[in-house]
Amino acid sequence: MAVLTPGSMPTVTASADSRMMLCGGKPIDGKRTVWWNFVASDKALMDQAKADWKAGKFAKVPGDDEFIPLPED
Repeated sequence: MAVLTPGSMPTVTASADSRMMLCGGKPIDGKRTVWWNFVASDKALMDQAKADWKAGKFAKVPGDDEFIPLPED
């Protein structure tokens, strides 16, 4: 992942067939917290995501039946 400076003109070169995704927009306002696989702007949202993961409320990845337990805080 790369975060580019506004107005920059990067060059991307691939040495083999590749797929690339570009996304953009206005900068995110406010602080974000990253914990394990979760990103939230509010502690309550982070706590809810942790509870939902423990409860198995996230959709399964097609073809992958493995469940990875939530790390301890």
